[in-house]
Amino acid sequence: MEPPAPGAAHDTAGQNPAAPGPAAPDGQSEARRRLDAYSYLGAPERLEHLAIMRVFCGTLLADLAVPDVLAKLREDGGPAAGLDADGLTVRLEQLVRWGNLLRSSHTVKASSISEYQRSRARYQLSKLGGRIQRDADGVLAEADAAREVSNELLALVERGLGELAELVTAPGGIEPQDGLERVSTLFVQFSEFADSVRDFYAYLGQVLARYDLDGAEYQGFKQLLLDYVEAITEDVAFRAPRISAALDTLWPHVPGLLARLDAHAQGLAGLSPQGDGLPETRVLRSRGREFADWEGLRGWFSDTHGDGSQVDQLRDATLRALQSLLANAKRMLRSATGEMSRRRDLLRLARWFDGAAPQDAHDIAVAAFGLYGARHLGIPPATDEVVPAYTSWWTGPVVEVPVALRERGSRAQRGRASAVEDHSAQKRRLREAARERAAARAAAADELRSSSGRFAEVRLTSEALGLLLELLATALGNAQLRRRAGANGSGNGNANGNGNGSVGGEGMTEFDLDGAHSADAELGIRLTVRRTAGARCVLRSVDGDLLLDDLELDVGRTSSGTAAAGAEASVS
Repeated sequence: MEPPAPGAAHDTAGQNPAAPGPAAPDGQSEARRRLDAYSYLGAPERLEHLAIMRVFCGTLLADLAVPDVLAKLREDGGPAAGLDADGLTVRLEQLVRWGNLLRSSHTVKASSISEYQRSRARYQLSKLGGRIQRDADGVLAEADAAREVSNELLALVERGLGELAELVTAPGGIEPQDGLERVSTLFVQFSEFADSVRDFYAYLGQVLARYDLDGAEYQGFKQLLLDYVEAITEDVAFRAPRISAALDTLWPHVPGLLARLDAHAQGLAGLSPQGDGLPETRVLRSRGREFADWEGLRGWFSDTHGDGSQVDQLRDATLRALQSLLANAKRMLRSATGEMSRRRDLLRLARWFDGAAPQDAHDIAVAAFGLYGARHLGIPPATDEVVPAYTSWWTGPVVEVPVALRERGSRAQRGRASAVEDHSAQKRRLREAARERAAARAAAADELRSSSGRFAEVRLTSEALGLLLELLATALGNAQLRRRAGANGSGNGNANGNGNGSVGGEGMTEFDLDGAHSADAELGIRLTVRRTAGARCVLRSVDGDLLLDDLELDVGRTSSGTAAAGAEASVS
């Protein structure tokens, strides 16, 4: 048995794999062997091990000798660049024992004994070691970043399932090669989407678990939740029922589809150890080639086992995230009353104390907590008492401390609390202004009703004209317009600067204004607008004159049981 290399770390379990002892079950031995491959990430020399593993991960089916690895490490620089050949050999042998590297069976061709000694030990990457190193690099590069959710892939999954269901249920079924491509693409898209959702919500939970968010961080994560998370959940809620319906249609045909795909292209699963004499090999099938993969896909969108689907869990996770956001909001609102957590400030103060000199630490404590010595209170004793300096605090006379200084730390006398400001006068003025406006509008309504039928003979006030224009705009907005046959799109109009203007005119597009009316139930006034060719309605007011072409205005009361007969008049 080859002796261990100098300086090699002992087995983490405290056992020598070659030493006799109670045999562990096969499952436990395999699990321990795989977990040992993570040991280099926690070893004291983990930075050197990471650099070495990155050298091997940069090659495919290549075995490297110690001089090759040493040259690449020195070329890349970093923590392992200072290793010599002996130190590097120790690290490589330790990685072999952990299962991250394998000794190569490469045949050495050397022209001298020294060259043979340098090149006889060659190493290559194991499958488990490569996968662990890739995961470790991904964690180091992206652990603190918020991963975007690949929401567009969910639409592709929905479309792919719908097309696959149509092809499988069609007469003759789907072509095997086309089905293989569609299934592989579908599961690659779904896996990427599910992984991005899982990573994003893990990051979100890590952030919202904090209770020391400041204002800027809170605003950023609030936008993240209210905008981004809402968009995700709405898209998933919209597409999940469609995906579930497509899976329900496809589900009875899945076993036959998988059998047809296996008959067309079995891949590594087609190797027959018994027939070809190949050693038994465990094969990890591509996603979508096993029935369990389809069960996982269906369980993501539908509750198939009574434990809730992943869509339900996504909805619950969003609710918990919003509750955490509200908890942070309540904490920040309580900060004004002094109830907020001071953890961050206390940690910063502790760092100041740790790096301060003794005298500076006393000054920091006084500035932070205000705990001055008793002699700094500045309260002299009674004039008839002379206390020597050597008198003990325990036996000396007691000095009365004022209540304000003892309870509030201030000698300032507190005055009487100011009374609550009285807003009754302002409220009274607002009520009077509202009554005046209501009275002015009521008078304007009465003026319009009394002037109906003779607008060309009277001059309206500004309030009456404003109310009439308001009703006219509402009536035209409520009108049912219908373009007349043969009407053109040209039009002209005029308005001058002295307050005169015209609406309508020859050459304009003609419309029917059947049913154009408006009313104000509070004022009891109703305006009806009709279109009559050649009619001219002139509205005179103190602010100017308004000319309405081809329009008739009828002003009256709203339809009620007390409306006076004959109150409406026609003006042309």
